[in-house]
Amino acid sequence: MTESVTDPQEAAGRTVEHTRTGPVVRPAADIYETNDALIAILELPGVEADGLNVTLDKRVLSIGGRTRSSSPAGFTLVAAEYRVADFERSFTLSEAIDTDRIEAALSDGILRLTLPKALPAPAKTIHVKAGQ
Repeated sequence: MTESVTDPQEAAGRTVEHTRTGPVVRPAADIYETNDALIAILELPGVEADGLNVTLDKRVLSIGGRTRSSSPAGFTLVAAEYRVADFERSFTLSEAIDTDRIEAALSDGILRLTLPKALPAPAKTIHVKAGQ
């Protein structure tokens, strides 16, 4: 799994884009490796499964959607720091990932993507035809 951002200082300045009518947030992600898979953990506070889109197109895994406002009934808002916003994050997957077995689970605002490593192709014998 690769990503075009390599400089953390540069990345820090690009966490919010203003290219739409509202902000577009780039969710924070941690990526771990096990013997069998890569695990990507993304923070998506205020996001529910029905507001989340995870797609794969030509080995580009994209996560997107919109956060929701959760104002409690019967209260008057005094200060607001939480913003409703669109969010997007994309990763280019290497050939080492088995894209047919990717799994996604959302719990308590944390998206966990399991990206299984591709199994090595089994060795095979090639039949040689004689006299042709």
